[in-house]
Amino acid sequence: MTYRVDVKPELLRWARERADADVESLVEKFPKYRQWESGEIRPTYRQLEDFAKAAHAGIGHFFSSEPPEEAFPLTEINTISGRPLRRPSPELIDTIYLCQLRQDWYREFVRLKDEDPSPFIGSAKMDDDAALVAEQILHAFDLKKRSVSLNLNGLLQVLIERADMIGVLVMMSGVAINNTHRILNPKEFRGFALPDPLAPLIFINGADTKEAQLFTLAHELAHLWLNKAGFSDGRPEVLSQQLIEDQCDKIAVEILVPLTARFKEFQKGRGQLKTVADIQQLFRVTSSVAIHWVNCADKYLQERRMGTYGREFRHIGDRQKKYSKGSYYSILTSRLGGRFASAVVTDTLEGRTLFRDALHLLGISKMKTFHKLADHLGSNPRNSDVPNTRRFICNSYE
Repeated sequence: MTYRVDVKPELLRWARERADADVESLVEKFPKYRQWESGEIRPTYRQLEDFAKAAHAGIGHFFSSEPPEEAFPLTEINTISGRPLRRPSPELIDTIYLCQLRQDWYREFVRLKDEDPSPFIGSAKMDDDAALVAEQILHAFDLKKRSVSLNLNGLLQVLIERADMIGVLVMMSGVAINNTHRILNPKEFRGFALPDPLAPLIFINGADTKEAQLFTLAHELAHLWLNKAGFSDGRPEVLSQQLIEDQCDKIAVEILVPLTARFKEFQKGRGQLKTVADIQQLFRVTSSVAIHWVNCADKYLQERRMGTYGREFRHIGDRQKKYSKGSYYSILTSRLGGRFASAVVTDTLEGRTLFRDALHLLGISKMKTFHKLADHLGSNPRNSDVPNTRRFICNSYE
């Protein structure tokens, strides 16, 4: 006898909409899905399990009396728009929860080592001059000023590595939990910052353009210095509506291009649009970022901002393909952050963290993958000759 589950159609509909899936695509996997959602036929328990997996929802949700109200995981956080996401995707929710879990683990890891708190967390105030805060950040990174000789990808790598050196966990991934079928949508979010004295964490959406990733990193660093958690929700129509977000934008601008260089472009006597083009080409940033710099001094281009962001979003997929190359373990290290990955691997090999917990923290399922990652990081005692692959580029700033 086949056991069928008396699941309410509204729960199936909730799971489908939550996963942003259309009926047609589900019918390809579950031929009778239309009848399930209409209530004509009930699914078997095995079918319901498979559907829950496809929709990235817990099986327990389908035994509730009504669809659950899922709160945004980051409470009391600053978003660009000032409003929480009405329905965050399962990919975003899982990414945030995993980052919080990793941050909790790393905080305890550092605490047991009796390390001092990061002195830069909360070292800046909201009314501080943005240029001075940017100068503090660059000083902490042991950098002086931006060099224009480095390409975009190299500059992003330098900033991530320098952040790693001073204790910031920087994780960048375009998928949720290393699942390449669960793409993170840049239109939903571009990144977030979770300040903490012992385990400051920044997450960057790896499915975004490199130009946007660069600005997101600088923007989220500002959040750490201000000790204000932040979430870049990827909605350009409400850009910088909050005071905290506007201040972080200004600090990011000063990190990525010195004020003197910006003034030098203005002093050439060209019009605003030409100035934007020059800054964009010279510093290899998006036109929207260049426009933001100009807007700091002149509001003339305000109405042009939206069209620019719209064009950037349309080209996200094409640009990302260009930068998606690399070995699996290099990509995995980037997703985890070098500091965090090395800490988990080392702590596990030394016997303090269970292998089961390490695999969960790293988002992998096989011990073979763990040991190859350890080899890649130069942390595996089984192969003491493997060099540490982390490298630092020191000539990107002057």
